Amino acid sequence: MEFRKIFDSIPEQFDKWRPRYCDEAFSDIIQYAKLDTDKTVLEIGPGTGQATEPILKTGSSYLAIELGEHLAEFTKNKFSSYPNFHIVNSDFETHDFGQQNFDLVYSAATIQWIPEEVGFPKVYDLLKSGGTFAMMMTRTDYKTPNEEMFAKIQDVYNKYFYPAYNYSCSLAYSNVDKHGFVDFECRNYHKARELNADEFVLYIGTHCDHIALEEPLRTSFFDGIRNVILGMGNKILLNDNIVLYLAKKPYSPI
Repeated sequence: MEFRKIFDSIPEQFDKWRPRYCDEAFSDIIQYAKLDTDKTVLEIGPGTGQATEPILKTGSSYLAIELGEHLAEFTKNKFSSYPNFHIVNSDFETHDFGQQNFDLVYSAATIQWIPEEVGFPKVYDLLKSGGTFAMMMTRTDYKTPNEEMFAKIQDVYNKYFYPAYNYSCSLAYSNVDKHGFVDFECRNYHKARELNADEFVLYIGTHCDHIALEEPLRTSFFDGIRNVILGMGNKILLNDNIVLYLAKKPYSPI
């Protein structure tokens, strides 16, 4: 399987256990891009729609492009009641959008899978004059609130975590200014979650390199994580930092 399509193998689990973003982040995107029923939006790689519904509720004309066949079908069914929802199962890097352009192009934990020299220029070309580019992701810290537990969990990683593929995607988000964008800024929002042992195992099971972990290591790894948390009260705290990057395509008077 192509590694960037690995989430396509677990659409139901992905939908249930991936963390959600916060209302404040969506409010900021909607206000920043001035979304309403006259605006057009493209979401790159919606997965199962963790960042989709608040944008749909603005009434904007929404298009998603999703690489995974099963994810695209799942998300199509999930949002079928919204007449402004449209999705295409295709590769953003190579898809021909024809004459389409958008007031907002955004991604939630997706754009880092696309090389900067491909993704940033293509987004720029797809945006209307003065359009908004938004990128968001969640960075989770479970070390700080669980120091002793974290150390024991790391022992399990060291013993069993040798996945078939390693996640190596990285992106310098501030480099948008090298591709013509202006007014780059970063905003942060904070949430906390509490999971039990089974929930935490299901949650980390949606991470791409964890999906790639094969037997016989896979069972031993997840059992080891579960047993650490069970042995320390069956509760683990997670601090989520939701990061939102915003930028604009310069306005060009006609």
